[in-house]
Amino acid sequence: MQSALDAFRLFPPSASTAAPRVDHLFMFELIVSLAMTAFIFCLIVYAAWRYRRRSPDEVPPPTRTHTWLEITWSIVPLLVMVVMFVWGASVFVWAKRLPANAMEIHVIGKQWMWKIQHPEGIREIDELHVPVGEPVKLVMTSVDVIHDFSIPAFRIKQDVVPGSYSSEWFVATEPGEYHLFCSQYCGTNHAKMVGRVVVLNAADYQRWLEGHAVGQPPAASGSRIFNTYGCAVCHGQRAPAMAGLYMSQVKLDDGRTVVADEDYLRESLIFPQAKIVAGYQSIMPSYRGQLTEDQLQDLIEFIKSQASPNQNESLPNQPPAREDIRR
Repeated sequence: MQSALDAFRLFPPSASTAAPRVDHLFMFELIVSLAMTAFIFCLIVYAAWRYRRRSPDEVPPPTRTHTWLEITWSIVPLLVMVVMFVWGASVFVWAKRLPANAMEIHVIGKQWMWKIQHPEGIREIDELHVPVGEPVKLVMTSVDVIHDFSIPAFRIKQDVVPGSYSSEWFVATEPGEYHLFCSQYCGTNHAKMVGRVVVLNAADYQRWLEGHAVGQPPAASGSRIFNTYGCAVCHGQRAPAMAGLYMSQVKLDDGRTVVADEDYLRESLIFPQAKIVAGYQSIMPSYRGQLTEDQLQDLIEFIKSQASPNQNESLPNQPPAREDIRR
């Protein structure tokens, strides 16, 4: 039986491609901080002993300026801090650069649980099963308060904010089970908003998929919602077509140009008057309160799945010749 001492870990396991990068930077900063603290402490002790007053009548000798000493103790820490900044910035930029063809998994934070949906339609509560060695992108939002999705073993931690989408990604490197936390105080049962991440090899992950009832994929569910609410009546005729809309450049009636990412699509559904596409009238109704957060994500996935029939054509959000409406 494993003893408590054997189970104790000073640091969480390193189980993702990000973990070594973060750990190396952390250890460098820790060693530098300890070394500087020890050096300053020794200087204080030495100065206190060396320049102590030996008698009540002692008059200390005049002091003189050590220009090169002052330059040295200013330049050396500055250079060390620059190294930390550049190193930290490079790790941050790398961590925010999403790999191509990542598996996209939806995460919704709710007091006090994590609701997770896989691209195949499988849903989980407070558990996340992923294959080892495959990039995974998490698209996250909250339905109530600010949460924080944290997997210490993967060295990832991302705020999940109501009314917007945030994303994080990882590549798990070691099969096993790892802790999942909400690391932002979110209410009475915050401490119970925990779960686990299960990393499986390719064969075991495929067996796990086959052993679970596959629900309707998000894009298919979104297509049903799109048709149920009659969106197809306007879009593509009196409103911008959905084909190729996602991540395209959208020109607004106020002269601005925005990217049609997840946040833009969500805002267009909840607050359709916020950003009006140039050339269209603002008569689209708001679906605030009519669609749940799960339905909004499914609908956005459907829009994302609508590739442009011809990538060489002009952007699909350009208005037709006659005056139409947006959405």
